Amino acid sequence: MADMILAGFGGQGILTAGKILIDVAAREGKNVSWTSSYGAEMRGGTASCSIVISDEEIGSPYPTKLDVLLAMNEPSYDKFIGDMRDGGYVIVNKSLMSEREYPKNVHVFEVDATNIANSLENGRAANLVMLGAMMQATGLIEPEKFGEGLDHYFSKKGRKIPSNMECYRQGRETVAEK
Repeated sequence: MADMILAGFGGQGILTAGKILIDVAAREGKNVSWTSSYGAEMRGGTASCSIVISDEEIGSPYPTKLDVLLAMNEPSYDKFIGDMRDGGYVIVNKSLMSEREYPKNVHVFEVDATNIANSLENGRAANLVMLGAMMQATGLIEPEKFGEGLDHYFSKKGRKIPSNMECYRQGRETVAEK
């Protein structure tokens, strides 16, 4: 079981990343729940989604302690870092974070997601870079299987763009624990 929050500014693809994650997890036979929260201003405001992925029935869709935090920006990191379980995984978009000391009780992975996506001329896909990093760091879903699921997700939406998969791949390749 994994309780997680994906968070960032509206417009960074947080809710889409969450939908992709639960779609792939469900295709892998997992039970999933997804709830979202976002500011009224949407683009530029805060956005987050709570996700639970489990092999068993899910009791509550609202995690109280997190196994995984994916933070696309500094305010999101600051808001949710206190909710982490010891030994949890924190994946941060270092493109939008200031230098800092991270807690010692969690595994932290910095990913230059925004800059990677921009270098691949797909600035809207920083969320996919972060998902790649998350799969590589956590092993929640085997990264190759997740990549196949990601490809399927975009194919059924009619948005199969090669740079989306390249963003995911680059996210996987650049993972290094801080």
